[in-house]
Amino acid sequence: MASKAIDIRQATTGDRLFTQIGAFLTAHRLSPDPAHYAFAYEVLKNAGGVIARRVAEITDGGVRLTAQDIEQLGGRAIAGAPVTDTDSEPMVADTATHEAMIERVLMQIDGFGDTMRNAHADANTFGRDLERSAAQMRDAGPAASAEEIGRLTDNMIERVRQAEAKLDAARRETDELRTALEEARGSARTDPLTDLPNRRAFDEAFAALPPSTPIVVSICDIDHFKRVNDSFGHAVGDRVIRAVAKTLAEQCDCLVARYGGEEFALLFRNLSLDEAARRLEKARHDMSARRLRVRETGEAIGTISFSAGVAEGMPSEGRAAMIGRADAALYRAKDQGRARTIMAP
Repeated sequence: MASKAIDIRQATTGDRLFTQIGAFLTAHRLSPDPAHYAFAYEVLKNAGGVIARRVAEITDGGVRLTAQDIEQLGGRAIAGAPVTDTDSEPMVADTATHEAMIERVLMQIDGFGDTMRNAHADANTFGRDLERSAAQMRDAGPAASAEEIGRLTDNMIERVRQAEAKLDAARRETDELRTALEEARGSARTDPLTDLPNRRAFDEAFAALPPSTPIVVSICDIDHFKRVNDSFGHAVGDRVIRAVAKTLAEQCDCLVARYGGEEFALLFRNLSLDEAARRLEKARHDMSARRLRVRETGEAIGTISFSAGVAEGMPSEGRAAMIGRADAALYRAKDQGRARTIMAP
């Protein structure tokens, strides 16, 4: 069973990497050629490596890799074999992958139950065998030969060794099951596009707050996002979402979650409304100052801004009520011309 558990975990990791490689090739319009696959594998397998960091620098701002970029980084670009243009379809959270991971964990739990039942049965059998061996040694008494005593002793030692091996296998399987459960839990609470917490994670974090904790909730929305998708395609739109997500996470120093589409929810603890608004404005200015272009064509994407509504209160007010006030402030920001932060009364 231990080997089965290892296979399940390896399959989970392999499936995730395979999905990431496919997304990478699609995002950069690379054909599924072995050379492109090998380059994507090198980038994604070693996310902290030199090549991965260089790719992140080149593609920052919603741009695609060029053939020259790939070759300068040691890869090989294959000409004349483009992939089908998938920009007409948005990248969405891969719920099927999450469900498959959870299904594997459930299968592993079933197998682990079988292992424990077998271990329990083996322990009972081992106990009876020990009693039988001890009785045989007592019955033999002083007349027992050294050879007979040695045989009985060797038999008990071998059974102890087998029991230890099975217990060690059960321990390893427990560790593997714990890892698989942690992966499933993390996957269910993480947005696959931005790696931010998702709506479920945000709602759970809010529910876990002590009722009297001073908090500020913000809802942010990327301005004119449909225009970006319509003009440059969903692949560029996805990278714009990632760029905004990264800016909010770096500048706001709080829980930032992708709440849906181009919308983000932020949760500040023990922070004043003014300070939360100040951090949001800094993030907004930093994002607006960036001059994003489509790398293949050099075409300017234009200024990317977002609008935000912020509301101050305590968890005892209720998540829906606080988000409702922040959302109403967001709509006022949109009505007043976008690219601004409005505080709820």
